[in-house]
Amino acid sequence: MTDTPAPLHYAPRWSDDDRPAPPYTGGERETLSAVLDWHRATFALKCSGLTPEQLNDRAVPPSALSLHGLVRHLAGAERWWFRIQFAGEDVPLLHYSDDDPDQDFDRLDGEVTEDFAVWQEECERSRRITGAAASLEETGIRRSTGEPISLRRILVDMIAEYARHNGHADLLRERLDGSTGL
Repeated sequence: MTDTPAPLHYAPRWSDDDRPAPPYTGGERETLSAVLDWHRATFALKCSGLTPEQLNDRAVPPSALSLHGLVRHLAGAERWWFRIQFAGEDVPLLHYSDDDPDQDFDRLDGEVTEDFAVWQEECERSRRITGAAASLEETGIRRSTGEPISLRRILVDMIAEYARHNGHADLLRERLDGSTGL
C-alpha cells in the first residue's frame, strides 16, 4: 500500500452510466471479454439520447465520421473478426466491398435504428462465439494472409478498435451537444 492519496477529482461520468465495470482481478478470458463489453457499452452510451439526424451528422469536418457511420463500421468489424475470420462462417461483409471500401462511413443510407440493431446482434454473436471457444489459444484463419490468428489476439485487437473509435465518438458527441464524460 502506498501513502499517495487518491485524487479527489476523477474524470466526469455520464449521468445515466450503467455500464458494469470490468473486474480488477480475474482470469484472462473474463477480463478481456469484460473490457471489450465495457467498450461496447461505452460506444452505446456515447450514442444514447441522440436523434437520427444527430447520429448522421458529420460533426467534425473535414472528417466524414459520424456516429451512424461508426456503428456500421463496428458491426462490420465484429462480423469480420469473430464470425468470418475466427469462426469461419460464410456470411457477407457488412458495408464493405473492394470497389467501395468506405461505404460504412460514406453511405449513411438505411435506418439508424436498424443499423444499431445489426451492431447489437453482431456483438451478441461475437459473445457467443467467444464463450463457445475452448480456450483463448483457439485459432481462426486471417483471410488476408492465410495465417492462424488466436481468439486472444482478436479480443485484444477489438478492444483497441473500440478504444480508438470511442475516442472519435467522444469528439463527435461533444461537438453535437456538448456532452462529455468517461
